[in-house]
Amino acid sequence: MKNYLFLLFAGFTFSVAQSQEIPDVIRYAQDNLNGTARFRAMSGAFGALGGDLSSINVNPAGSAVFTNNQITITLSTFNTKNDSNYFGTTTSTSDNSFDLNQTGGVFVFKNQNPSGDWKKFSMAINYENMNNFDNSVFSAGTNPTNSVANYFVSYANGVPKTVLDNSSYGELDHGGQQAYLGYWGYAINPVNDTDNNTQYVSNVTAGGNYHQENSIYSNGYNGKLSFNAATSYKDKLYLGINLNSHFTDFTQSSSFYEHNNNPVNAEYTVKNLRFDNNLYTYGTGFSFQIGAIAKVSNEIRLGLAYDSPVWYNLSDEFSQKLVAVSANTINELPPDIPDSQIINYYAPYELDTPGKLTGSFAYVFGKTGLISIDYSIKDYGSTHFRPENDPYYREVNNEMNNILNNSGELRIGAEYKIKEWSLRGGYRFEESPYKNGTTIGDLNSFSGGLGYNFGMFKLDFSYSNAQRNSQQGFFNQGFTDGAGINRTNNNFSMTLLFEM
Repeated sequence: MKNYLFLLFAGFTFSVAQSQEIPDVIRYAQDNLNGTARFRAMSGAFGALGGDLSSINVNPAGSAVFTNNQITITLSTFNTKNDSNYFGTTTSTSDNSFDLNQTGGVFVFKNQNPSGDWKKFSMAINYENMNNFDNSVFSAGTNPTNSVANYFVSYANGVPKTVLDNSSYGELDHGGQQAYLGYWGYAINPVNDTDNNTQYVSNVTAGGNYHQENSIYSNGYNGKLSFNAATSYKDKLYLGINLNSHFTDFTQSSSFYEHNNNPVNAEYTVKNLRFDNNLYTYGTGFSFQIGAIAKVSNEIRLGLAYDSPVWYNLSDEFSQKLVAVSANTINELPPDIPDSQIINYYAPYELDTPGKLTGSFAYVFGKTGLISIDYSIKDYGSTHFRPENDPYYREVNNEMNNILNNSGELRIGAEYKIKEWSLRGGYRFEESPYKNGTTIGDLNSFSGGLGYNFGMFKLDFSYSNAQRNSQQGFFNQGFTDGAGINRTNNNFSMTLLFEM
């Protein structure tokens, strides 16, 4: 038999249908550890210390600890390596990027009345790239039992055949669109040819041993611009507040390929499939932070801070394409399938990420060194989409509440000074946001760095290494097999600091 190549392109439309899923939520709910080189070298353990521009992202009272005006700029390189294991086959990818990671300034206004209790007032503005989304993952292996056609079957079951015959792609919701792709891409067949048929089966040649490849490429950023104000009472109590503006721009392209050598039959069996998905998300958000630092003695400092949820307003653009190679001639594609790829412009939606509470302790050894500990708690299960009365969002919100968990984060940092030199190190541990602890695993990170004080300016360097495992399905239903991913992030940062 002669093989024929059939291409199905999803079209171009505006839609109010939703496609947001829990991995999309986690992307914006989690913060990576970025900031100045000193901050990174000490693993971000600055909640009771202050005195560093990135420290206000942990505790906004930290800007009142400054004694002089200061401006900083930080450059960073990011290396991300993903080792994948899919049914015993291992693959590896690596990405490198370079960023202006942080820049900002703090301005200190001292009380001219030496007998006044309120010793100073500070204002700061700081921008940080909270997340760098540049990443690539490639997984490949032989699946002994499941075909990606089951993904389309799971969405099609329950949909009348007459709907798929007489509707266009753009008229359907997200689930209907998946059924439509599988049906007109000939990846699935109706159980019977009647209009009221609602059950479907795979059209991929059966027998197991499906060679599968999944490629995911993403890029973008999640930035945060903070406007800070803080004050000092008797140089014993520091109070501060941040008003934060958030910006996000994220692009992800995924391509799933499947091939099998199973014997064909007289039916329209499919031997090869390529299923592409492209997502572009952009939007803005707002949050606030309040915090306090208490100088209990010359050595002991305590800190407490609250981060509000980030209230995002986001928009998605989403497109899909299915390419199938069949063993027999089949009918022509429906007339609404154009020659160019359709983009779904989804209605804007709102996402509220979880708030965070941070408690901090620091012990300062005079002018020679310090040890600092921060512990934060964040309830990922409280994350939710709005409007909450939307049936789809209500379902996703309930699912997040069931499978996401409280997550604790421990940060430990130390610094030791030798004349103009400063030696620094740190450790960070963050629990999985999932109750099962495996979809995204725990994070472990080590960091170190050094700095030199030239007088009017300082130069700081840092290196950090973070590792995290994950086990996520390639698709959310029907075909949920996925690779085990071990991700390693390496970061080098350099900060130039000017004091005035």
